Amino acid sequence: MLHAKLISSLDKAFPDSPVDGFDAFPSSFAYRNSVVSLQIATRSDPGDPHRRFARLSVSGIPEESVRWRQVDFVPSLMPCYPGRSDAGYLRTSPGLFPDLLSPLGMDGRCAVVSGQTRCVWVDIDVKALGPGASGRYPVIFTVDAGNEKAELAFELNVIPASLPEQEIKVTQWFHSDCLADWYRVPVFSEEHWRIIENFMRTAAKNGINTVLTPTFTPPLDTHVGGERPTVQLVGVKKYASGRYAFDFSLLDRWTDTALRSGIKYFEIAHLFTQWGAAHAPKVMASTPEGFKKIFGWETEACGKEYVRFLRRYLTALIAHMKERGLDGRCLFHISDEPNAEQLPQYMKSRNSVIDLLEGYTVMDALSNVDFYRSGAVTTPIPSNNHIEPFIEAFGEEGRKGLWTYYCCGQSIGVSNRFFAMPGARTRFIGCQFYRYDIAGFLQWGYNFYYNQGSYDLVNPFTDSTGNYFVPSGDTYSVYPGSGGEALESMRINHFREGLEDLRALRLCESLVGRDPVIAALEEECGKIVFSRCLCNSTDMERLRAKIDGMTAAALEAANN
Repeated sequence: MLHAKLISSLDKAFPDSPVDGFDAFPSSFAYRNSVVSLQIATRSDPGDPHRRFARLSVSGIPEESVRWRQVDFVPSLMPCYPGRSDAGYLRTSPGLFPDLLSPLGMDGRCAVVSGQTRCVWVDIDVKALGPGASGRYPVIFTVDAGNEKAELAFELNVIPASLPEQEIKVTQWFHSDCLADWYRVPVFSEEHWRIIENFMRTAAKNGINTVLTPTFTPPLDTHVGGERPTVQLVGVKKYASGRYAFDFSLLDRWTDTALRSGIKYFEIAHLFTQWGAAHAPKVMASTPEGFKKIFGWETEACGKEYVRFLRRYLTALIAHMKERGLDGRCLFHISDEPNAEQLPQYMKSRNSVIDLLEGYTVMDALSNVDFYRSGAVTTPIPSNNHIEPFIEAFGEEGRKGLWTYYCCGQSIGVSNRFFAMPGARTRFIGCQFYRYDIAGFLQWGYNFYYNQGSYDLVNPFTDSTGNYFVPSGDTYSVYPGSGGEALESMRINHFREGLEDLRALRLCESLVGRDPVIAALEEECGKIVFSRCLCNSTDMERLRAKIDGMTAAALEAANN
């Protein structure tokens, strides 16, 4: 017997999950420029044919407004660090986890499997309903398995308004070297550029509006003394006299590609090495002796020649970006994740160039509030499990400049995007962004396909941990599909939904005020803090429906 049910996009169905164990998802609000996501969960009884391939169709809305994808399982041999999880994990044992969203095969059909639950991911693009879309749309999704058919009713309620533009800056670090290595193409060849643009478009579609820009090969996640493939965008020429000249033509192509893809801001690669700001990044240059490395691990961060070079580079870079009208879109880094013991070295490195960056955003991921209180960092990016002292230090009025981040270490209480975390937990960060006026968010792995220290390339389809580097889900949000296409994960969509929640909250606030919106949120989930998340799909969907209902009522009242 065929079992089929509409469930929330936030639910993660494992092969052994009973379909009846998920709450039904019969309806949703939408906006004229939003995407509504849901899933069709299917299962066939033991004793049925071991698999059937079902056709999917929709009525009540145009076929072209719907995108279908198969939810595929990916192995996880380390869903969490041993002993570092909480009750808000779905499973902590190794196994197969739903994550990859793949194109439907078999001429657009989905597999219905005996004794195994599978899901189809459904996106409804409301823009395809037309600019005047409004009101209730009764929708029927049909799963036709040949000898059996299921018709699933859904109601789409389009609010006659559009979500405001996203204000928060979001970066998930873009690793162009991983793309060149995975697809085996020369760095910055025409094929590499085509793949880069594909991955940038997918990033922008999911709310990533800021891109890590490798002016020099970023000194990130590289073992000491090691090198990642050169992806340097700024051409450097060093003359026998010691003079430097710079070529920004590759950087211009990068920024043009990003802007065309929908990305707005450029996160300039870090000026010094990670975890201490003690050394220079790898810098390649044309010299009288040929093309070679002129700075790297062997270079002291504050060595006379590197500082001289850095100051000339920054002066030329800013002048060039200013000439192109892009300097105001640039964000700068000193060094990633310095700790308290490294503050003196960080300050020394920072002070060697900071006068050149006056008026620009200079930001770094770190977790010690002394970096902010001492003035070492004007735009700190604390992890979401260490953010409370920064919220207090910024104060209510100044908090709108505060960023936050998470990575592998943020595993207890807070939102993150591990395979093993519920979709609601990943999505809830949008409400936390709203409550604390967060200005930006950083995560280090949009497409990191190496292991720890970047020794080797890792296959993300079979190893989701980076060779036991981090819990599954930390190193990437997208998979490298065939033909250079970025295949989305469930997790990047859950995060996108959180960003759409943030925009919906901003719209509601514009109509009813901030205090009523916060009160409505906290009636549903209690006081909003970073250390606690909603983890239940139904609760998260109900919270969003409450906000959308307030918006719809306010719009109706304004029009009467």
